[in-house]
Amino acid sequence: MAKSRQDLFINGSIPRALLTLAFPIILANILQAGYQLTDAYWVGRVGADAIAAVAVSAPVTFLVIAMGSGLAMAGATLTAQYMGAGKQDMVNHVAAQSMLMVTITSVVLGALGYFLSPHLLGMLGVTPEVQEGALGYMRVSFIGVIFVFIYVMFQSLMRGVGQTRVPLFIVLATVILNFGLDPLFIFGYGPFKGHGVMGAAMATLVTQGIAACIGMIIFLRGRHGIKLKWSGFKPDFNYIKKAFFLGFPGSVELSTRGLGLIVMSFLVASFSTTTIASYGIGSNVLQVVMIPAMGLSMAVSTLVGQNIGAGNIQRASTITLLGTAYGFTALTLVGCIAYWLAPLIVAVFAPTDQAVIREGSQFIRTMCLAWGGIGVQLCVVSAFRASGNMLSAMIIAMVSQWMIQFPLAYVLAKHTTLGSAGIWWSFPVTNILVAIIALCWFARGSWKKTRITEEDIQTIKVTDGALTEEGYR
Repeated sequence: MAKSRQDLFINGSIPRALLTLAFPIILANILQAGYQLTDAYWVGRVGADAIAAVAVSAPVTFLVIAMGSGLAMAGATLTAQYMGAGKQDMVNHVAAQSMLMVTITSVVLGALGYFLSPHLLGMLGVTPEVQEGALGYMRVSFIGVIFVFIYVMFQSLMRGVGQTRVPLFIVLATVILNFGLDPLFIFGYGPFKGHGVMGAAMATLVTQGIAACIGMIIFLRGRHGIKLKWSGFKPDFNYIKKAFFLGFPGSVELSTRGLGLIVMSFLVASFSTTTIASYGIGSNVLQVVMIPAMGLSMAVSTLVGQNIGAGNIQRASTITLLGTAYGFTALTLVGCIAYWLAPLIVAVFAPTDQAVIREGSQFIRTMCLAWGGIGVQLCVVSAFRASGNMLSAMIIAMVSQWMIQFPLAYVLAKHTTLGSAGIWWSFPVTNILVAIIALCWFARGSWKKTRITEEDIQTIKVTDGALTEEGYR
């Protein structure tokens, strides 16, 4: 079964291979969103202060996780390429070293976050009413960072070898468990004392810990494409250096996106409550729309990585272009439906507020017809990552956030008659421009020349070679 799947990825029908990989990833992403919605549902029944505590803590913990996520990108990229090259011993070696790296990184970042939590909340200007709940929630979240990192790496490595169904089943089980544990830890039951908003983080800690342990057991048993041995965790400093230089741009990319969202929130907060609510609703809708696009891009990444490892460069290019076409078409169709149903969509979140329905509908209708551009850039950027060109992906993210969207939103909103509508217009303009930039960069073909799994490549040359290819030297 595993061999037939591998043959499909390297030699079989590209549309079938994309769907085989993408469908379980999309379902897992939907379930992950359900995980967050479950927390929001139960926390919302504690009160406004609890909601605010989670809202304040979430961006901070996201940034910490983003800082270490580049290691997951590096591990997935190397695993996919070695799998495509048929080097099972290197697949296992990369997996063991990657798990070692994320464990150490998560302990360091989690400990720093735990002890700095009071200062971080002070910098954010949290009110005394929110401070206590936010501190407890944030500290428990930082304790759980180790489990988050381990499971994210598990998912990434499994995706690298083309195994996407096992992580799906684990996420399904933990979502169901979390739904039951949330009210128990938040409100308590019988002799079991509730812990308020901190209880939500405690429930998440338990379920993420279980997921991480299951992932490690699967790796140690070796039945799904990766087999770890305890001896494999002995540090290989040459590989660690290589993975660091490869993954660092990925961490910067995700951190840049996270910071961009925070900065955009500050701009939105300078307008009315109606604008803030409309932005929140529109952003939630956009996150839902991106779930299938992210699933498709992850499938593209796995296939491109494996085919590059197998030496099928032209097939990797075809996979990227086909995935890009699928992403553009699907998200454009979804955008057309959203344009037609915009008032009904906003009314689901704000059924009685006509002002929010009007402005929220304007936001959705302004950006939705350009959603196809998101599908294009996600698939192209995923191909860059799969080939080892993390620097390209990082630069595109930074250009998107800091050179196009935020400056455009600020100028249109603050220095034209558009007002808050200027923020809405920054979304479609950015999506279209970044999609064009990504396609032009892809057409240059420099990504095809990177071979990060060749044993004669020295660690330092990974970064130097990427810089040279992209024209920065």
